[in-house]
Amino acid sequence: MKKSFFQFTFLELQELLSSKGLNSSGANLLYNWYYKKKNAYSKEIQDIAKSTLSFINENLSFSLPKVAMVQEANDRTVKFLFELEDGNKVESVLIPFHKKYSICLSSQVGCAMKCSFCFTGKQGLKRNLKAYEIIGQFLAAWHWLKENRPGEERILNIVFMGQGEPLHNFDEVKKACDIFTSQYGTSIGHQKITISTSGYIPGLKRWKDEIPGVNLALSLHSAFDEIRNELIPINQRYPLEEVLEYIDNIPLRYKQFVTYEYLLIKDLNDGERDARALGNLLQNRRALINLIPFNEFPGTQYKRPKEDNILNFKEILDTYSIPTLVRTTKGDDVLAACGQLNTK
Repeated sequence: MKKSFFQFTFLELQELLSSKGLNSSGANLLYNWYYKKKNAYSKEIQDIAKSTLSFINENLSFSLPKVAMVQEANDRTVKFLFELEDGNKVESVLIPFHKKYSICLSSQVGCAMKCSFCFTGKQGLKRNLKAYEIIGQFLAAWHWLKENRPGEERILNIVFMGQGEPLHNFDEVKKACDIFTSQYGTSIGHQKITISTSGYIPGLKRWKDEIPGVNLALSLHSAFDEIRNELIPINQRYPLEEVLEYIDNIPLRYKQFVTYEYLLIKDLNDGERDARALGNLLQNRRALINLIPFNEFPGTQYKRPKEDNILNFKEILDTYSIPTLVRTTKGDDVLAACGQLNTK
């Protein structure tokens, strides 16, 4: 059975070619063809030795996830339903800004965290994605843009905020980041990649030594344990205080912040008491707060706050001099907004 080309880091590809008695420089040509130029598969790649070309054609697969469905929102957000080789499906989202895009990638089929505010959490965990399936979402979305929105195929930011808990699939997410950031490939800067976590400490323990340059976003959602326990059940196993200790030990680069995502839910965590508790918790940390008005989905018990409540909450946080943004909702008319992804 052929292995996916997109599962190999640059170093691994060099080692594979060398182990077969082939020139390792072929790795540079292959990475340039498929990642930098983003060409489609070809049996006649330019300037590569015939022996190398013969080997890769016989042993490597260049297939990408199948686009099972595309939904375009009124604001030009694009949601993809990708079908994987085993028939499982995941969703990814292209988020537009000034004819450029951020892409929201999935790291698992489903999710084991069971967060009550998240539609993905309702379907449970089926399996982890391999690095090539994560990379494949990015490349398939890029090729869709090239075909359907020519001149706009610029994906500048990657956020691991789709289906799954990325740190629950640490090894494959790390490998995908290694491939994305390779100078021989897509050359996406570490600062352009953000990994979101609900506070999965086994992954946070590895962060400092293995992916320190990548941006971290914590799904916080409440400074109070009783509320966070309801929203994020693993808070009972990995309490917020312990999670923050690990985050505080992550070395941050110049002008780098940890993003704290705070989902505003009507009559649950959107009051003055909640805002002041959040401000007190983060005021002495290098923090950026993302306020996310709740995006409703079928069957949810939660409601979106009124605009006045959202603005009041931000005004209170501003008094703590913490950079705070209210995230603009995009793609909610096709269930592509934060917390709305589900393939069940």
